[in-house]
Amino acid sequence: MGLFTMKNNEFIYITDAYQLVEGAKIKGKKQDEVFELGSYDPNKRGYKVYPFEEGIKFNDFTVLMSEKELMTNYLIENIKVSQAIAA
Repeated sequence: MGLFTMKNNEFIYITDAYQLVEGAKIKGKKQDEVFELGSYDPNKRGYKVYPFEEGIKFNDFTVLMSEKELMTNYLIENIKVSQAIAA
C-alpha cells in the first residue's frame, strides 16, 4: 500500500468502496488537486465530487464520478479513527 503526502495530509490507495464516505478528501494519482467527496447519487450511479482548496469546499461546481473511476485514478486521505463506533 502506497502513501503519498501533501500539505500535512496522507493519501492512500482506495482499496474498498467502504472508504468512499461523504466528506472524505481525495486527490488524483497524477495531479495535486484535492476534492471533497459528496453524496452518492443512485440514479446516476456515481459520487458527487467538489473542488477543495485551502480548507474551502466549492459548492458551485460539481463532478460526478463512478466508484470504479475513484478507485482506479484517485487516492483518499488517510484518517485515523480514535473512537470505536458503538453497535
